[in-house]
Amino acid sequence: MNKVLIINASVRKERSHSRKLTELFKDNWKKKNPNDQFTYREVGLEEIPPINEKWIASAFISPKERTNENQTGVELSNALIKEFKEHNVYVLGTPMYNWSIPSGLKSYIDQIMRINETWKFRSGKPDGDYVGLLENKKMFILSSRGDTGYGENEKNEHMNFQTTYLKFVFGIMGIKDISIISLDNEEFGGEIFENSKKEIYQKIQNI
Repeated sequence: MNKVLIINASVRKERSHSRKLTELFKDNWKKKNPNDQFTYREVGLEEIPPINEKWIASAFISPKERTNENQTGVELSNALIKEFKEHNVYVLGTPMYNWSIPSGLKSYIDQIMRINETWKFRSGKPDGDYVGLLENKKMFILSSRGDTGYGENEKNEHMNFQTTYLKFVFGIMGIKDISIISLDNEEFGGEIFENSKKEIYQKIQNI
């Protein structure tokens, strides 16, 4: 049995295309895996606070030196990390905002990107040799974008700070099995966008 964590990052609700992708994914996955469990984590419509000085003071304390008092700055972070670790399949729905990700999703990532929790330095020293602490995890990134051409070797690849960043940062945490499905052409509308939706919806149904 899989435990699936669905993360929605759009600040829109009914009009959000990335939310429609995650719902389509859930419905499709549930039909094929009826015993799997689903949890929702909202980072778009519900505020995830950004990290602050108190967070930093608590986060970089080594595990053996942690106390209830010196960990007060990361109480939310601890809860989010615990939830994240308890799941083995992640479904992340996110729009592209200004060629990157929504601020709420960035705050969420900052909360769970914790040394000695989701990653560490291999040598124990800051030498750039990162080791992810999450193992045997699978992630699906379902993105929505107004324009097109953001894929590998496409014309706007150099402007894609959305899926490229997400794949990198979650890879640092140890998640290497990442599939990316992107719905493009929203700004064009009409037949172009409808054709894009049909193609991407079919890809999700084929998972």
